[in-house]
Amino acid sequence: MVTLKQQKTNAHSRILGLGVYRPDVIVTNDDVCQWIESSDEWIQQRTGIRTRHRAAEDVSVLDMSEHAAREALADAGIEASQLGAVIVSTISFPYLTPSAAAALADRLGATPAPAFDISAACAGYCYGIAQADALVRSGAAEHVLVIGVEKLSDVIDNGERSISFLLGDGAGAVVVGPSDTPGIGPSVWGSDGSKWDAIRMTHPLTDIRAVEQGRERTPSPDLLDPETGAVPEGATLWPTLRQDGQTVFRWASWEVAKRAQEAMDVAGIGPEDLSAFIPHQANMRIIDQMAKTLKLPDSVVIARDIADSGNTSAASVPLAMHRLLAEHPELSGKLALQIGFGAGLVYGAQVVVLP
Repeated sequence: MVTLKQQKTNAHSRILGLGVYRPDVIVTNDDVCQWIESSDEWIQQRTGIRTRHRAAEDVSVLDMSEHAAREALADAGIEASQLGAVIVSTISFPYLTPSAAAALADRLGATPAPAFDISAACAGYCYGIAQADALVRSGAAEHVLVIGVEKLSDVIDNGERSISFLLGDGAGAVVVGPSDTPGIGPSVWGSDGSKWDAIRMTHPLTDIRAVEQGRERTPSPDLLDPETGAVPEGATLWPTLRQDGQTVFRWASWEVAKRAQEAMDVAGIGPEDLSAFIPHQANMRIIDQMAKTLKLPDSVVIARDIADSGNTSAASVPLAMHRLLAEHPELSGKLALQIGFGAGLVYGAQVVVLP
């Protein structure tokens, strides 16, 4: 009987290198108040945000990804040719296909590494870490590049106030590779599709064809005037983001905190064993409530990158990790709980050893 060969496995994995890209254009709350009726004081009180970064028109998702990736590769001390997989988490790459990951792998010189995108919004980076960990430990890849990147300025309407004033652009990348000791705890990830529309696009892309080509297909209700049942004159056909803030706040503050606790439980640690907490940078009040729910001791350093970077969806956890380590280099090699959560509604969490 023929016995199949299997790939050599690795007992453990860890994050070996970290890199980021923060766009040069800084948008203040006063800038935002040119588009919506609000104030710097109100925005800071409700969200904790002072500024957010926005990419210039000629800076693409791929450009930001490449910059962060090259920095992460250098930090890990490996060449792109050594990558066994490239994973890009994003909801703002403007092509449905081919993937951003395939184009990025080519730019970096990682071909023929398998490359694919993840559409899990704010949980996308942690989803990528879950897959990178599995790929490395299974022996399917020796090193995996994981990138969270967003150019959310392409998918917002600056004049609406449910979510757009929260959002920023940027990219964060890590290299995951083999380790002699555990560096990434078991992943806790999942979804709650019953709240699928809590964070959503205004209407599907197919509505653009329905309107522009005069097709018989009726555009979705979100695009129609409720009184006339027609598409309003001058309506924006390009879909943009919206959210039900209260639903998201309650879900993130309470339900997602349970998943964060579960990530600690399956890793076999308690709050007192953590040195850092790196949650998705959605809202400062959500971050504070989660820390309180988790009963984190004062010794745990909490990432609060949202104050200067805003909510960058899939990029927020690695961006926050980078700022945390820049401000507290002594945390390198220590344990951090990271968790991403958002549209879908989806979540992903792990305890990791900081690079």
